[in-house]
Amino acid sequence: MPSVYEKYALKPVINASGRMTILGVSTPAPEVREAVAFGLDHYFELKVLVDKSGAYIARLLDVEDAVVVSCASAGIAQSVAAVIVRGDPYRLEHLHAHDHGVPSEIVLAKGHNVNFGAPVGTMVNLGGGTLVEAGYANECSPAQLAAAIGPNTAALLYIKSHHCVQKSMLSVAEAAEVARAHGLPLIVDAAAEEDLRLYDRLGADLVIYSGAKAIEGPTSGLVLGKRQYVEWVKQQSGGIGRAMKVGKEGILGLTRAIERYLATEPESGAAMVAKMTPFIEGLNRLSGISARVVWDGAGRDIARTEIAFDEQQLGYHAREAVSALQAGNPAIYCRGYRANEGKIEIDVRSVNPDQLAQIQDAIARLGQEKR
Repeated sequence: MPSVYEKYALKPVINASGRMTILGVSTPAPEVREAVAFGLDHYFELKVLVDKSGAYIARLLDVEDAVVVSCASAGIAQSVAAVIVRGDPYRLEHLHAHDHGVPSEIVLAKGHNVNFGAPVGTMVNLGGGTLVEAGYANECSPAQLAAAIGPNTAALLYIKSHHCVQKSMLSVAEAAEVARAHGLPLIVDAAAEEDLRLYDRLGADLVIYSGAKAIEGPTSGLVLGKRQYVEWVKQQSGGIGRAMKVGKEGILGLTRAIERYLATEPESGAAMVAKMTPFIEGLNRLSGISARVVWDGAGRDIARTEIAFDEQQLGYHAREAVSALQAGNPAIYCRGYRANEGKIEIDVRSVNPDQLAQIQDAIARLGQEKR
């Protein structure tokens, strides 16, 4: 019997880029896989399962309500639709048919209007909303956010992500104050964030997480927050949510993953530093390469290895290194967001010491192949 790699002519992958959708995000623990398998093997009254699992997760997290969705992107679209439809059965079924004469603008900081694999604006449009930018690409204060609010504003949206501009941006708590002052809901996309309670406590009305990133569940998403808003999100199963439904296996798998996540001490940044130190020392012995520890740009307790390539000495650019590493066998995926600056990053959370040695050898070979 051929392996999956042989059957489909696939290359093995070393994931040194982090919990990324393009690589399948994460590898759930055995008990999570068991919950997924149980879901696959049994039938349920799906609406009851959605309601009861959401209530159970809400109790675990001490929030008003929660619902499992298919992914964080679906959570954005369904949350936007929820604050526009607001339970109206006609709007639910005819969301994009015409202008319903109700508020549908979603205001967010210009520096948060990012492409995380798809544009934020596409998810907003899918939910029936129109994006309105506040402030500037490198600056958005509470006053600037408030200035973008108008009579057609349905909600404020805050993207908590390393993709976003970090400097001179208002905080989630400040955005929540602006939302309260204007009687509007605040939606927070916290897809890769690690604290499942923080943004609800800071005043967000709906908070969206990826189920497969920090939580390490199956492909899924979690929307939690104020009961009325979550109820409106759940109602989207009869509207746009039908096209992005989550299966019974995803609901049970994510619920088990959340239980495990809350009971497990996460790997600390200090532990990541210890894991990568021999790797960094080895890289720094290579000509034209310099490596050091850097920390997550969005403020999470995640340490990574930054590798700088001296193009003049090596004869190739960091962008070429990214492509060459991906083209190898196994394919090595790093974080190439700053390759234009001559730097890449290695995320060690999903990489073992043997794989770190393979990455170091592959980088050393790049220099030899160019000479």
